[in-house]
Amino acid sequence: MKIRKSDLVLVTSGDDRLKKGKVVKVLPAENKVLIEGVNIIKKHVKPKRNGEKGQIVQIAKPISVSKVKLICPKCNVASKTGYAAGAEKKTRICKKCGQEI
Repeated sequence: MKIRKSDLVLVTSGDDRLKKGKVVKVLPAENKVLIEGVNIIKKHVKPKRNGEKGQIVQIAKPISVSKVKLICPKCNVASKTGYAAGAEKKTRICKKCGQEI
């Protein structure tokens, strides 16, 4: 998966299209990412004890990794990500500007 935790991404489709956010959690087994402030749903929670009131809680749900694009920190543009094999390790590069991410 080319997107990692704490990357800045742009949502390309869905209700939250064109929103930017920071990746909070990556779920590679499900091919999904959790993004801060994106794909927020409202969940109705029942009271757990006597005297408590039920409430509506807002929760961020994971979004498919195919619906987000990585924003390059160097050129500040949403672009595709590639890999460059270096002497020590493989690094991610921006396809637009060619700089290491």
